[in-house]
Amino acid sequence: MRTIQQLHDLQGRTALVTGGSRGLGLQMAHALGEAGARVMLCSRKADDLEQAVAELQAGGIDARWIAADCAVEEDLRRLADQTLERMGRIDILVNNAGASWAAPAQDYPVAAWDKVMNLNIRGYFILSQQVARRWMIPNGGGRIINVASISGLGANPPDMPMIAYNTSKGAVVNFTRALASEWGQHHINVNAVCPGFFPSKLSAGALKVFGEDTLASHAPLRRLGDDEDLKGITLLFASDAGKHITGQYLAVDGGVSIVTGG
Repeated sequence: MRTIQQLHDLQGRTALVTGGSRGLGLQMAHALGEAGARVMLCSRKADDLEQAVAELQAGGIDARWIAADCAVEEDLRRLADQTLERMGRIDILVNNAGASWAAPAQDYPVAAWDKVMNLNIRGYFILSQQVARRWMIPNGGGRIINVASISGLGANPPDMPMIAYNTSKGAVVNFTRALASEWGQHHINVNAVCPGFFPSKLSAGALKVFGEDTLASHAPLRRLGDDEDLKGITLLFASDAGKHITGQYLAVDGGVSIVTGG
C-alpha cells in the first residue's frame, strides 16, 4: 500500500495546460509541477508564456511553452504534435483556455457566441481527442481535467448576462461526464473543476462592476478564491490519489453554489 505522499507524486509524468500563462491555469500548473510533473504551458502570447515559464522554473519546475490559439483546430493539432515531440508523452491534460462575453441575450452578437463556444467547448473536444488518440489510448490511460465554472451549474444573476459563457460551461460539465463514460475503458479519468469567483483577467469586468467585497459576501466562506485554492483539487484529479474518480465535477467556490442551488 502506497503512502498518501506517494499517491500524490507526479514524478515521471508530463502535463499540458492550456491557458496556462496566468490566472487559474498558471495556478494549476504550479500544483502539477510542485508535485513533480514536467509542464508544458500553452496560450496565445509568447511574452506571457515566457514570463510564466520563468516563474515556474524559478520554483524548480521543468516547464516549457508553446504559443497556440485553442479556438483554432490547426493550432490544437500542432500543439499536441509539438508537445509529444518535445516532451515525449502527455499524461495529464488540463483544458483551461477560455473566453467570456457579456451582453443581454436579445442583443448578443452571433460572432461573440461563436467565439466563446469555439474556445470554451469545441477546443476542449478537439484537444482531448488529439491527446487521447496520440498518447493516452495507445499508452494505457491518463488524466483529463476540464475547467468548467459554477456559471455552468446554473444561471448568472440578471444583471450579469453572459449566456454563451453559461451555456459553454454547462456543456463542459456534461462533456466531462460523457467522455469519462466512453474513455473509462481506456483508463482515462476525466473530471471537471467548477471555480467560483477568483480574481483574474476573465473575471475582472465583474469584479470592477460589483466589487470584490460584494461578490465575496455571496459566499458562505465570505471570500473569493485565491492563488492556492485550486491546487488541491488539481492534484487529486491528476494523481493516483484520485484514480477511482471519473466523470465528476466539483465546485471550488467558497460555497456559493450551495446557496444558489448549482
